[in-house]
Amino acid sequence: MTQLSIRTVEVIAVEINSIKEQTQRIMLQASVEIGRRLVEAKSMMQHGEWGNWLADTVDYSQSTANNLMRIFEEYGTDQLTLFGDNTNSQALGSLTYTQAVALLGIPAEEREAFAVENNVEDMSTRELQEAVKERKQAIAEREAAEKAKEKAEKAAEKERKAREKLEKQQADHAAIVERLQEQLDAAQAASAAGDDGAAAAAEEAAEQLRASLSKSDEQLIESQRRIKELEEALKAKPVEVATATVTEFVTPPEVLEELELLRKKNGPAAEEIAMFKVHVKSVGSAFTAAMNSVATLRSKSEEDADKCIASLSELVDRLQKSVQLLSRKE
Repeated sequence: MTQLSIRTVEVIAVEINSIKEQTQRIMLQASVEIGRRLVEAKSMMQHGEWGNWLADTVDYSQSTANNLMRIFEEYGTDQLTLFGDNTNSQALGSLTYTQAVALLGIPAEEREAFAVENNVEDMSTRELQEAVKERKQAIAEREAAEKAKEKAEKAAEKERKAREKLEKQQADHAAIVERLQEQLDAAQAASAAGDDGAAAAAEEAAEQLRASLSKSDEQLIESQRRIKELEEALKAKPVEVATATVTEFVTPPEVLEELELLRKKNGPAAEEIAMFKVHVKSVGSAFTAAMNSVATLRSKSEEDADKCIASLSELVDRLQKSVQLLSRKE
């Protein structure tokens, strides 16, 4: 029995596939060397000459030439051998042309490790393309997660700054209220003691503090409005977090915690109640000071004192009617 008589179609198929693989590897090596020479030739030409030279001398389109040059740039070395060790690593040196093209979808710094981890040599072109697709998706998800984290941190930082600003404004507001009350008390004491000069000075200082208090009110309202905007924005469109199957929308836990703390510390009526207390105390102090002035005036002019008392009575009546109107339920 001769050697030819024991050959089978299976043996022939193995030989054909082996030759195909060798041909593909030779094709990759040849592509690297062609790409190397294309890069060299392009560097020698003036602007505008490249396209004509490709068509007239080597019968390549610019897109084909660009692909070959990229193969060289991604896989070639500085050696000028035609069929030697002309790829960047042993792991990549055994690739076929189609495998090399598929691996262009992996970042250069990760390509060799990817080829080793996935045993690329034993993968079909379709399997490799699927693996590259999955890796690219993983990279995209990782980048999306990093961006989402950065976005969440920025949102939390905005909320923290807004809260810190509001807390400082509240402290300043409380200090103004305290100084205003001190001046009102001083004016009342000076008026009771008959020291009109000191009373006037204290009242002037109190008026300046009232102006500062009004400005502080505006700042507090603006800060509360800004915090409400941040909270509504987070509720309307929370931070995007990419996963393997779907894009979810979640509000970062730290932002939720700080917003909840902010709501507890700064209820919607907190500043209005504080201002009400200040105004009521201010009105009471002013009324007492007016009564003391009437008492002092009576010793000088009974008629003028009676006129002042009548004016105070009218004021009290108007205030009482206003309170009654305000207290009515619609």
